Amino acid sequence: MTLSGDMLIGQRAVRGTAGTLQAINPASNEKFGPDFGVGGSAEIDQACTLAQQAFDGYRSCSAEQRAQFLETIASGILALGAELISRASQETGLPAVRLMIERSRTVAQLRLFAGIARSGQYLGATLDSALPERIPPRADLRLRKIALGPVAVFGASNFPLAFSVAGGDTAAALAAGCPVIVKAHGAHLGTSELVGRVIQAAVASCCLPDGVFSLLIGDGNQFGQDLVSHPAIKAVAFTGSRQGGLALMRTAALRREPIPVFAEMSCINPMFLLPAALAARAPQIAAGFVEALVTGVGQFCTSPGLLLAIDGAPLLQFLAAAVSALQNKAAGTMLTASISNAYANGVGRLNEMVSVRLLGKGLAAKNGCSAQAALFVTDAATFLATPQLEDENFGPSALIVACRDAEEMQTVAEYISGQLTATLHMDSADHDLARKLLPTLERKAGRILVNAYPTGVEVSHAMVHGGPFPASSDSRSTAVGATAIERFLRPVCYQDLPAELMPPELRDENPLGLWRILNGECVRT
Repeated sequence: MTLSGDMLIGQRAVRGTAGTLQAINPASNEKFGPDFGVGGSAEIDQACTLAQQAFDGYRSCSAEQRAQFLETIASGILALGAELISRASQETGLPAVRLMIERSRTVAQLRLFAGIARSGQYLGATLDSALPERIPPRADLRLRKIALGPVAVFGASNFPLAFSVAGGDTAAALAAGCPVIVKAHGAHLGTSELVGRVIQAAVASCCLPDGVFSLLIGDGNQFGQDLVSHPAIKAVAFTGSRQGGLALMRTAALRREPIPVFAEMSCINPMFLLPAALAARAPQIAAGFVEALVTGVGQFCTSPGLLLAIDGAPLLQFLAAAVSALQNKAAGTMLTASISNAYANGVGRLNEMVSVRLLGKGLAAKNGCSAQAALFVTDAATFLATPQLEDENFGPSALIVACRDAEEMQTVAEYISGQLTATLHMDSADHDLARKLLPTLERKAGRILVNAYPTGVEVSHAMVHGGPFPASSDSRSTAVGATAIERFLRPVCYQDLPAELMPPELRDENPLGLWRILNGECVRT
């Protein structure tokens, strides 16, 4: 497929006239073509108007139509073959193997949501029969969830496929019946166009309304603010920095009609190394931790950035093993120069803190966008007295906090802010301490792991990839997993609606064969 550098607005390719951007290979710092035309307010309005016009037609499509649409996108992404992987690798510096795994995950997400659409369970069909003889009488009441409206999706820097144009946010919104407008991330414009053209072709082949999907290219923060401000947009999905997420949240809140922003932002994913586990297998835990730390050059939102353990000989053994493993880890190319510079500055700030000690580093960086892994240690008193130590340093660095005892570990657990994940490394002798920590961790994190590492995020029905602020803007939602669709739905109740006007999922005869709540009982009749 030949790249044009155009935006995709409905079924048209539109050349932006507000300037141009080029892709940059972070490993070589070289720019390469084509030139991508940058859009402005006119292109935003075109895409949003089309999406608004498409909304009622698209949300009225059958579940089977939406499912086939998602599956067509999945097949189209696979059909791009090596071209997609090659372009994504050029633009991100990520190895082909990593990108092929990410492509598989992207396809799996699309197929998962196709199945969710077919099942109809997300509709929450609920029927309360009329009770005319009751005092007071009860009307016939029926509830279903409907799509919110057009959704603005912001592509993420660190996942050019799985959190981008056809990523989880897009898949969930399309499954719910919402048209999607994607703002392509500047770090992978060509990859975005390739995937965008697949979705555009799927809209046409599935005979869906024009405006179900658009891909925009914008330069600077104002473009994103203008997209969120457009009155046609009814929800926003964002993965990125806390600063960026908060800016979009403020814009959405100040609209004449405020809208929800589902932003996945910053966290440090604490790991609690409990005493018995650390005494029994400190070297093994250390080896696994270092592998998780450097995976993807630490550019995962679930990368472990904070470890807590009780001071003593087992912790010293862990530190020695971690430093030994780390010093042989090669520096990796980061996604962009700005991310690399921010990481280097973060490491520099930690180095300057008197009560924080550098334990060890990985191999030296080879180019300007490379990141050298780093491991630091401090004590709990310093951590509790230094708020900036809780800031995320996006990349392969982590801070170990040595606690005097289990009580101080619990104090630190209470202190930390909202997280995507919290991990317990424990043995059976640690269960009493784990039992005390769990209520706190449940309040702090969206996912709690045991004897594992948080970087793997399974695409499944039970997965939660969200958490209390600042991990995400809404702790009730998830960006990954089946329940991600809930972000783009709202309930509607129908009171005494005539049978001939009733939506199929709420009709007495249940023509779709759905599981429904009928007078408080889950039935399929």
